[in-house]
Amino acid sequence: MESESLIAHARSLHALIGIDGRDSLSQIMRDYKRITAKLAEIHWQRNFFDHRLRHDESLAEKFAYICQNPVRTGLVQDEQDWPYVFLAS
Repeated sequence: MESESLIAHARSLHALIGIDGRDSLSQIMRDYKRITAKLAEIHWQRNFFDHRLRHDESLAEKFAYICQNPVRTGLVQDEQDWPYVFLAS
């Protein structure tokens, strides 16, 4: 799995990740939720929503869309002001 970016919102978490085939997305999400639930005492919902990029969608376009979520919901005026964006190096 390659993590491209992680953006935390008040009630959701958006991640752009690449899966190399060793694990399924369900396994990755199960493990992530289990670990973070223990470490941060987070109560996750049971399921998750995934969106596979179509051939006409780019990673940059999807990242830009996700970054606008705090602006669309009125949490910040400018996406640059949202502090909970984590990028893989």
